[in-house]
Amino acid sequence: MIGLITAALPVIGQLLDDVIETDAEKAAAKAKLMKLAQDGQLKDMETRLSAILAEAQSSDPWTSRARPSFMYVIYILILSSIPMGFLFAFQPETADAVIQGFTGWLNAIPDSLYTLFGAGYLGYAGARTVDKMKK
Repeated sequence: MIGLITAALPVIGQLLDDVIETDAEKAAAKAKLMKLAQDGQLKDMETRLSAILAEAQSSDPWTSRARPSFMYVIYILILSSIPMGFLFAFQPETADAVIQGFTGWLNAIPDSLYTLFGAGYLGYAGARTVDKMKK
């Protein structure tokens, strides 16, 4: 909703130019319109931040730890590339075997499970977006 209002600001500004006679009144009306748009954007940002804080402070351990736990797994995967680089420099056969094993392990996960995870994640994100827009 806020994005729609912000996008319509130029049109509303032109409408104000046509309706209001004096330059001082036009400037005051445009300033008030910009303030309303900024207040709406700040309110939207507050709503988003409050949802994140509510998740982090939730008494439900899954809700409060799910996002950080997922990020820790990703961090570990990224940081493990550093020792793998050194391993590859000194023992390329061993590093290649580790890479092939990890690739094989990821390829062993059925496509339907990836699809289920993707659909669930997108559904959750979509539901959260709709819920935030209702507030």
